[in-house]
This record gives sequence, C-alpha cells and structure tokens, in this order.
Amino acid sequence: MKLAVCELPDGLDLDGPAWLRLVERLTEQAPDLLILNEMPIGDWIADRRGFDKTAALRFIRSHDALTDVLRVLPWATFGSRPIKGTRLLANEAFLVSGGAYEPVHHKHFFPQEEGWYEADWFAPEMGGFDVAEYQDLHIGALLCTELMFNEWARHYRRLGANVIAVPRATGALDTKWRAAGAMAATVSGCYVVSSNRSAHVTTHCGQFGGEGFVYAPTGELIAQTSAVDPVAIVEIDLELVKEAQADYPCYVPELRD
Repeated sequence: MKLAVCELPDGLDLDGPAWLRLVERLTEQAPDLLILNEMPIGDWIADRRGFDKTAALRFIRSHDALTDVLRVLPWATFGSRPIKGTRLLANEAFLVSGGAYEPVHHKHFFPQEEGWYEADWFAPEMGGFDVAEYQDLHIGALLCTELMFNEWARHYRRLGANVIAVPRATGALDTKWRAAGAMAATVSGCYVVSSNRSAHVTTHCGQFGGEGFVYAPTGELIAQTSAVDPVAIVEIDLELVKEAQADYPCYVPELRD
C-alpha cells in the first residue's frame, strides 16, 4: 500500500499551481492514501491574538471547498480542517474515501505563542482519540502539537493502529520534531506519516518549515519532502508493524492506575 506525504505552501489556493502540481503528481503515481498538512488552505489564521468570527467563517468556507474537491479524487485523503464550534473553531481530523467524509478526531493540545495563538481560536468539540479504518489501515490522528504527547501514540497501538497521521503547521524539522516523530513510531510500532505547511521565506508567521516525513515502525526516518521535491511516496509493509509491536519497547506492560 502506498502512502503520500507532502509540503504545501502557506496561502495555498485550490486553483493555484502548487495544488495543481500535487494533483498531477499523485495522478501519475497513484497512492492509496494522501496525508495533507494541518488546515492547508489559505493563510494561517492563528498568527494573531483574539478570535475573529469573520475570519473564522472565511477559513471554514475555504476548507469546505477543499473537502468538495477531495471527494472526487481517486485516492483517499487524511487531513484536518476548521469547523464551527460552540464558541471557537474546532480543528477536525478527517478521512475522505470513496466520496464520503468521516470526522475522526478534534485537536486537544494547543500552543499559545507568537505565530501560533491556537488557544485563542480552537477548542475541541469531539472527545477521544479514536482510530479510523481505510482498507487494511487503522489510522490514529495526532494533530501537530499532539505528536509531542507520546502517551497517545501508545494509546493508538492498544487500539490496533498501524499508521499515525500527523498533519502539521510548524517550523523546520528540528530536533524536537524529529525526536517526537521517531519516538511516536518507536513506542507505537506504527508508521508515523506527516505533511507540513511550507514557506521557505519569512512570512507573517515566521517560517513554516515544510519537510513532511515518514518514520518506520522501528523509528527510522525513511522519507522526507523538501522544497525541491515536495511530495514523498512510500510503500508500507504492515508485516513490519506486527513485528515492531511484538518487539521492544512495545511489548513492555504498562502500569495502570
């Protein structure tokens, strides 16, 4: 089974060249599943303090258009999008396959610092960290900052996950993000697959780093995107997941309260 990760530019437009090149590339290489970056359409909304209802509704509408496009593509897509919540927006992980849209998870952990004032904009409306199913895949979602919380990677292993999808909108793939991806794979025995927003020049939000990645179930980095090649496609082997989940450290019993 083939999975695709990517880096897509800040300010992405569905009629723009970056999206059209992505669709063309994937049409040629025919992956089974594409992982999109976190809320990929338009400019990043959480670079400013204070919730703005007009901006929030505009952000929702732009992602409504995205899901309409995804429904007619021949591959399945896993991503995240803003939806209207009780007070704020919710950042909803979703799976689109066979024309159907499935809500999977709402982001629970939010940074609050310059460029990423997410706690001003988002709150979960859906509880839990549950697994979505597509063909032979059992997919858990860790949206961006959630990758830093290894307990949820272990949780997904207990639910039978074999892939953890990580849509991101972050800076460069530095020590923290490399360590988080490698450890999530190591403690879960899952493939950890992530796409990221990119801006290889300084933007209003600093610099988005691109560098989508794939970590093997044993924790090795096996694929990475770049500005030169913004798409990476890997063939995954689910037998390797079974082997990793039966090996150290996955087999070690966990303490229970």
